[in-house]
Amino acid sequence: MKAEAIAPEAAPAELDQSRLITLVGYAASRAAIELRKTFARHLGPLGLKVLDYSILVLVASNPEVNQKQLGEALDVAPPNMAAAIDRLVEAGWVERVRSTRDRRVVLIHLTKSGRELLRRAEAIAGTMEQETLHKLSVAERALLVELLLKVAGLAAPAA
Repeated sequence: MKAEAIAPEAAPAELDQSRLITLVGYAASRAAIELRKTFARHLGPLGLKVLDYSILVLVASNPEVNQKQLGEALDVAPPNMAAAIDRLVEAGWVERVRSTRDRRVVLIHLTKSGRELLRRAEAIAGTMEQETLHKLSVAERALLVELLLKVAGLAAPAA
């Protein structure tokens, strides 16, 4: 018996997303997906994930920070934050240091290697979003950040 040729299926038409695009959450999620792809392309080669980069920046900006404070600031559950910090310690980018003021408190500090990595990462981060956000003017970008921070209940950066 001869096999009948099966006609290839036509490429699916673009999906109708009209019932979703009116939702702020959907639009924010779609934008976040694109920005995470941009992050992965630019900072992924340095071995950084979004959480790793966020932790390194917060540690650099807050010399007396501990694991609990980092978890609260980034909305990461304690076991997940512990695993993230363990990963950064293993990579040699941060270290756990006992506070000299209160020996019960363990602070997170950047290592020399972590400071160097962060310097490189911040230089890249300063421009990496341009390719994704090129359709927005500088004023639109500032407004977008302000509005997203407002929705998140965070203070907008000082102008």
